[in-house]
Amino acid sequence: MGSSSYGITNIFLFKTPIAPQMSKTLLAIRYQPGQLDVLNQILIPTKFEYDRVRTVEDAHDAIVRMRVRGAPAIAVVAALAVAVDPGATSSKTICAKLDYLATSRPTAVNLHTAVADLKSRVKQVVGGDEAVRTAYVKMAEAIYAADTHDNEKIMFYGAERIVSMADKKKSTKFNILTHCNTGALATTKYGTALGVVRKLFYDGNLEHLYCTETRPWNQGARLTYFEAGYEGIPTTLIADSAAAALMRERRIDAVIVGADRVCSNGDTANKIGTYSLALVAKAHGVPFYVAAPWTSIDMALADGSKITIEIREGKELTHNMQTGARVVAEGPTLGVWNPAFDVTPAALITGGIITERGVIACKDLGKKSKL
Repeated sequence: MGSSSYGITNIFLFKTPIAPQMSKTLLAIRYQPGQLDVLNQILIPTKFEYDRVRTVEDAHDAIVRMRVRGAPAIAVVAALAVAVDPGATSSKTICAKLDYLATSRPTAVNLHTAVADLKSRVKQVVGGDEAVRTAYVKMAEAIYAADTHDNEKIMFYGAERIVSMADKKKSTKFNILTHCNTGALATTKYGTALGVVRKLFYDGNLEHLYCTETRPWNQGARLTYFEAGYEGIPTTLIADSAAAALMRERRIDAVIVGADRVCSNGDTANKIGTYSLALVAKAHGVPFYVAAPWTSIDMALADGSKITIEIREGKELTHNMQTGARVVAEGPTLGVWNPAFDVTPAALITGGIITERGVIACKDLGKKSKL
């Protein structure tokens, strides 16, 4: 990557004040020095409970089981988990624990970028174990703070781009379709794609949000729909397979999705079903945007064919994951393929990549990589 530092100097200053509604935004991560809690997102919307993360083993389990999910949030939780783990007492133990956490999810680049960056910097700390641990905690907290600021920038840049379509659309209110969950529950606050929707809503520029159910774990139905309801955003839930019909029957002004990894050419890995949405959007002439922090961009990967796609257990399709009961037939000739992600080619990302550095055309990512 062109830049792996999570420093938070030169914080972006907005002329537009943050809306008071933002105080209602959900928190997926609660942190104070020595204490880390994550919202158990498997239980939403029936329960709203935070789990205490005391060790990296707790964090690893939370990530694998998707009690915490979303590429930015995973990276933040991994970094902070080492900060609160009492066994992370030296450069060696800190690096070993970071390596262990890197095995929790293969596709999201934020986690692996954060691990590599933290390991590199902690090895450069001069002093004994106490100095190393103190320095590491500050590094992890900087990642936590930087994600929130990056989300704010993404919100404003993305909303500004959508509103700029007003003259062409002859309307200042927009219908947006999104996929999976890319809001406050996937980040430290506000979100990426859903953050853009939030800003449109706060400014009176959102007519309606449509969200898909989204496998695995129905993250759109359980989480995005929940977030939207929490803040009073007008939202309609649709099945993933209804997107084409929706674009034909109703006006959709833009599709905005998140990303777990963006290659240097703009090919993007995101939740399974994103590729289908991009194809349908292209067919209907609907602008397709990806919203992601720069930490989701992997300049070391030339294209999407190099991305490792996580394959989830088949039980997520064959069983009711809340009750554990099998809901489909079983037999020796019956199999399950359950990829968590797919890759959308850059040519289908017609609107561009919405980042904290601005809205960038896929072909121009390399020009921004050294900023």
